[in-house]
Amino acid sequence: MKPILMAGSTIVTLALISYSLAFFSFHRKKKLNGTILGFQTLGLFFDITATTLMIIGSSKGPFTIHGILGYTSLTLMIVDTAFFWVRRHDVEIKSWMQTYSKTAYIWWILAYITGGLIAFLR
Repeated sequence: MKPILMAGSTIVTLALISYSLAFFSFHRKKKLNGTILGFQTLGLFFDITATTLMIIGSSKGPFTIHGILGYTSLTLMIVDTAFFWVRRHDVEIKSWMQTYSKTAYIWWILAYITGGLIAFLR
């Protein structure tokens, strides 16, 4: 595996850890706080970095099925993080936001798993 893809794989795992810490804390507490916002934002930073490295290192081009799945999951997480920032002062979190967050996280996990399977099967 190319070093740039190895770096991307490592960084996307850091995104997984950060997103997961934010996700489980948010859904357990049902409210936002600075720690959750920080982990979500850090996950997004790692996700964007990893996606960039993987695009650069890919020999198949940016428009593969996994690439499209990855771009859509990244877009969902950008929106989710934006919701977190906009709603960070809300006392009560609306159910639609919890539902959106779950959907975005599950879609992102699917992209992560398919990327891992693709790397494993090569």
